[in-house]
Parts: sequence; structure tokens; C-alpha cells
Amino acid sequence: MAMIEAVSRIAEIENRVLELTGRSISADRAVNAASFDAALGAAGGTKRTTGAGTNPTATGTGTGVSGDAIVEAAKKYLGVPYVFGGEDASGMDCSGLVQRVLADLGIDAPRVVSTQQSMGTEVGSLADAQPGDLIVTHNADHIVIYAGNGMIIHAPYEGRTVSLQKNYLTDADIQTIRRVAAPAAPAAAPSTASAGSRSIAGSDSRSSLSPETMNSLITSMGGTASASPSIADLIAAAQMSMFAGSKA
Repeated sequence: MAMIEAVSRIAEIENRVLELTGRSISADRAVNAASFDAALGAAGGTKRTTGAGTNPTATGTGTGVSGDAIVEAAKKYLGVPYVFGGEDASGMDCSGLVQRVLADLGIDAPRVVSTQQSMGTEVGSLADAQPGDLIVTHNADHIVIYAGNGMIIHAPYEGRTVSLQKNYLTDADIQTIRRVAAPAAPAAAPSTASAGSRSIAGSDSRSSLSPETMNSLITSMGGTASASPSIADLIAAAQMSMFAGSKA
């Protein structure tokens, strides 16, 4: 069990090292490297925060939900009758639809348009709108979900149902456009992994950390400083440190 825990901690430390050097790795690895942050702070570096383990909210981007996912979630409610104050599949109004769709995706959204209009980040104009963006009309009278290709999804008014239709709004009709979807993720750097160790593509490339900081981190974990320390040296020191601790 101690060996498994040590290997898990090594993966966490490798994760943090790659974050510090701007590389990307699999997002499904948990990041919990408080000890590494402490060593980095002692070496004069800057601690990093990742937000791992937090619940997504609708107060800004970075929800982890794509715009296309928002559109697909909204399409599930096509044909649901408009009901003022409604917020489920039995009936919903415009803001009820938005709240329900975002809730289905794990995003906590306000209930009414007047507060929904402050979610996420603002988009400059319809020309910049992307699928999943929320479009709010003047005086926060109505809210629709932009579906892309000049189409919108919304709950129009009494007697109608949730509909996918051509966008009838112009910039002159709009108070704000809000983006709550996550930005597109950059392509991940290639890497290979095994149960006990990992080969990291480009691990000997120069780091954004200074050699002095790298050496301070390496020596703090029992490694040996060198004239040209690499990321691989730092990870090797972390591995030795963790395995030594697991035998104690």
C-alpha cells in the first residue's frame, strides 16, 4: 500500500512540474501537491493553484462544459410548452430553460434573466457569438441560447413551445451576450505512461524555472545539484524522495 501511495504522489508531482513548465497532461489525474508547493515557495518560486476538485459555477468561463454540450442539452427540451415560472420538462419559461439546461451540465445558474445576464464573460457582438452563448435582450426581457449557424433555442411566450429557430435578434436588440462555456482546450503534448514510471516527451527541454530554482527544488528532495538541471532531474529527485519516505 505504501508503494502505491508513493507512486500516486510521484504522478502528482510530475503533474505539477509539467504545469509549471507549460506542458499539458491528462486532465483525469488529481493534483494534490502541497509539499511540492512548499518546496517551490522555499526556493523562491511561485505557488500554483489549479482549482482541482472544485465544482463548476456559472460566474465565469472555465466550467469545463463546451458550448456544443450546452446546445445539445437544450435540444432535449424542444417541444416543452412555455409556462411562466416553469423550470422543468413539464413547462418552462426562457430563464427556466437556461437554468435547467445549465443545471443538467452541473453548472449552478441564477433563476431569472436579470441575474443570468451577469454570468460568464461578455461577448462583443453577434458576429463573435459561439454555440452555447446566452443572448439577453434589452432590459433583460428575454434570454435565448445561441445554437450556431444563425439559430437560437428559446422558450418564446405563452402558447408556444421551446423552439430551435432562426435568430431574429440584431445587435441593436441585445443588451449583452454571455459566454459560460469553457474555452477550447489546447492539444495535449504527447506522453507515455507506465505503472511505476513515466516517460515525458521533451522532459529534458529547458524549463521556465531558473537553474537556481530547479537546483533548490532538487536538493530539497535529496537530489544533487548540477550545472544544467532538467525536468527529468527534478522528477527523479521527487521519485527518490517519495520512495524513501514510503520505506520509513
